[in-house]
Amino acid sequence: MKILLAERCDAPVICDIVHRTIEGIYPNYYPTEVVKFFVDYHNEEKIRADIEQNMVYVIEDNDQIVATGSIDGRTIGRLYVLPEYQGKGYGYEMMNFLEATVSKEYPTSFLEASLPSYDYYLRRGYYPVEYLKYEVENHRVLCYYTMEKKLT
Repeated sequence: MKILLAERCDAPVICDIVHRTIEGIYPNYYPTEVVKFFVDYHNEEKIRADIEQNMVYVIEDNDQIVATGSIDGRTIGRLYVLPEYQGKGYGYEMMNFLEATVSKEYPTSFLEASLPSYDYYLRRGYYPVEYLKYEVENHRVLCYYTMEKKLT
């Protein structure tokens, strides 16, 4: 397993990981319109733009990209692990890497947690700062938290 800075050519694979994870897990927590919002929000164009800013990392295992995560200043984002690879430590390793990277410049890290990831971040020592709601198509509501963690 290797954690690497994503390259421009990785954008379609990263987009696929993000979309497959959203479409496979988020319907258990959110209505269809919110799932669609997440898929549209994490489009390949945005992923490519973040790659060009050297903000995106991937985990490669056996020559396959299985997870991704990003950093924008002190903000950790877009942490996704392919559903079939979840529970095997990839998210844990990516978060360790992202937090260590952020801690080189900032005393705290910040993230936005969807409902599926909220408990995971609590277990990692993040605490909720704010509970937010965002209305999407058909008056459906995306609920999420902003969270913070003091880094040592």
